[in-house]
Amino acid sequence: MNAMDENEYKHTVRSVMNDPAGELEPPKKTPQSPLERAKKWAMDYLKRPHSEKELRDKLAQKGCSPEDIDTVAALCLDYGFVNDGEYAGMIARHYAAQGYGPGRVRTELRRRGVPPEYWDEALEELPGDTDTIDRLLAARLRGRDVSDRKERDKAAAALFRRGFSWDEIRAALRRYGAEDEE
Repeated sequence: MNAMDENEYKHTVRSVMNDPAGELEPPKKTPQSPLERAKKWAMDYLKRPHSEKELRDKLAQKGCSPEDIDTVAALCLDYGFVNDGEYAGMIARHYAAQGYGPGRVRTELRRRGVPPEYWDEALEELPGDTDTIDRLLAARLRGRDVSDRKERDKAAAALFRRGFSWDEIRAALRRYGAEDEE
């Protein structure tokens, strides 16, 4: 074996694992300070959009100090990595596209920790619910007789669970051909 082959052999997995003298380069260091760790966790977590509250909760779950959480959250807000207004709009559009009504969207925004001041603006951007609720009602009834009280009540309850108001549901039932029985 010549000298070059010996040097190449020196850098195999086995030789690195058995390097008692520490002659090889050490692996990259992980962040040492708690603040550096918090920043790293935040950047990993924010690969997908999240609310400020979700970020704070995640950092607290990782064991970060309140001071580090405040510092990292402020940095993320300053640089635009976290924007609750945009996040609220994104959540509202996503759930509306899935066929959910404003009530369900509000519930999801609350669950995700989006401040209420962003809710109305996010909900105003949504298209009208008339087409969505009519489509869902037709799919739910599937040609069944709308005069059957039991079927109508089941369909109304399903729409209510999807976040539509009773007024919207009554109007959709009227458009579908049901008569009010109050």
